[in-house]
Amino acid sequence: MNARAAFVTAALILGGPAFAQTKGQLQLPEFAALADKASETVNVTLDASLLRMACRFLKADEDPEQAAAKKLCTGLTGIYVRHFAFDNDYAYPTGDLNGVRRQLSAPGWSRIVEARSKKENTNVDVFVLLNGDKAQGLSIIASEPREFTIVNIVGNIDLEQIHDLEGNFGVPNLEIDTGKKPAPVKPTAPQKIPAPEKSK
Repeated sequence: MNARAAFVTAALILGGPAFAQTKGQLQLPEFAALADKASETVNVTLDASLLRMACRFLKADEDPEQAAAKKLCTGLTGIYVRHFAFDNDYAYPTGDLNGVRRQLSAPGWSRIVEARSKKENTNVDVFVLLNGDKAQGLSIIASEPREFTIVNIVGNIDLEQIHDLEGNFGVPNLEIDTGKKPAPVKPTAPQKIPAPEKSK
C-alpha cells in the first residue's frame, strides 16, 4: 500500500464515524452472517433520496396516522433499521452491539432512556444527538437473548411527533416518553337520579 492509499484508508477509519455522527447517522455493521441464522430479519436503509420517494407512498389523504408520518419524514434525511430474531439464545455477536454503543459515547449524544431487566435479560437504550435545543439524530438499541433491534433516525426530529413514525418504514414501537400530556378528558354532566315514586 502506498503512502497516499494509506492516508485515505486512515482518514476513512478515523474520520468516518465522526463525520457520520455530526449528522446523527451511525455506521451500522452489515450483519451479513446473521441472515442465515435468523428466523426473522428487518433491514431498512433509507437515505435522503430514498426517504423522499418512500414518503410519496404514504396515504396522507386516507389515513391520519400516515399523514402525520409524512409530515414528520419531510424533515428527515435518513432512517436505518436492523432487526434480527433467532430461535436460540445469543445467536448473535454482542460485540457488534457494543461497537454501535461506543459511537453513541461521542460528544453531542445524550442518553434519554436506559431500561434494564435482569428478570427478562433485556436492555434498551435511547439516545438523541442534540444541536442546541434541536435533535438531529435518534438512536435506539434494544436487545434480549433471542433478538435485537437498532434504529437510527437522522434529520430534524421533533421528539413529540416521533411516535408518528411507528409502524412506518420498518420503525417499531419506540415506547419513548416524550413528556407530551394526553388531551384532557371533558367531564360529563352527572346523570339525574329520578326520585322514588310515592306509594299510594
